Amino acid sequence: MSAADHPPAAGSRTPWHEVHPKVRAAVEDFLGDPVAEAVTQAGGFSPAAAVRLRTRGGRRAFVKAVGPEPNPDTVRIYRSELRTAAALPPSVPAPRLLTGFELDGWVALVFEDVEGRHPAMPWRRDELHRVLAAVEEMAAALTPSPIDAPSVEEVFGGSFQGWRRLTGEDTAGLDPWILRHLDALAELESGWARAAAGDSLVHADLRADNILLTGERVYVVDWPWACTAQPWFDRVGMLPSVGMQGGPAPHELLTDDDPAVTAVVAAVTGYLVRQSRQPGPPGLPTLRAFQRAQGVVALDWLKRRTGWA
Repeated sequence: MSAADHPPAAGSRTPWHEVHPKVRAAVEDFLGDPVAEAVTQAGGFSPAAAVRLRTRGGRRAFVKAVGPEPNPDTVRIYRSELRTAAALPPSVPAPRLLTGFELDGWVALVFEDVEGRHPAMPWRRDELHRVLAAVEEMAAALTPSPIDAPSVEEVFGGSFQGWRRLTGEDTAGLDPWILRHLDALAELESGWARAAAGDSLVHADLRADNILLTGERVYVVDWPWACTAQPWFDRVGMLPSVGMQGGPAPHELLTDDDPAVTAVVAAVTGYLVRQSRQPGPPGLPTLRAFQRAQGVVALDWLKRRTGWA
């Protein structure tokens, strides 16, 4: 897959006028003025509202809001993000949460409005190097974690079982290399949680659509999956999307042959490969294609790291 035809990270965004009226009223009350302009922001897989607001008095804010339709699981995810965003210290390169609340089944988060943009696609080398440097700085600043957060096993233990689940499922259409090594992949994957355990606070969902660039800073947005792990966890999780979106292949950007990293690469790859074979969740029309494309890159990386014929 070329950089030009990679699937977008895009959900079916809820426009501001379809947000629950009481939620809109509460946001306007917090901002102190009626909303004069609401611009929906593209990118990301959530079907929720993601809107840059400007009030009649000129105040600006970025608002995320979601209700139980069309994907009730998104409410749980936003509730988690609200807890994390409220706890993040100012040292974290994330937009500042101004307020957040739950109302009539909806969750809303109001952030400072950052005048930034997502990295250009396909990835430009200068922007990629800037982002990777910021990820390294963030890892150093967040070790040990400055907030109470769940462990990486608590957050992903139910998800990173792709190869193990595939051993009992229909494997038609899988890469022949996978079929030859499925039992060994399941065994390798089983050690991921021990390999990834650490005391760094990690974002755990880094992709271009969760990054904003300004003239001076790199901001990391959308923190619902934040957890404690090894400081390299974010880099490992991000690299398959970088390769899929026109950047260098993962093995060019991470040359460490640490077996712990290989176990996590195996878990990430198994997750992407298996999830891409599942039915698409409501409100997230491009998710499976995005996972499938990442899985192709991750699988090539895993083949290189294991060296298995």
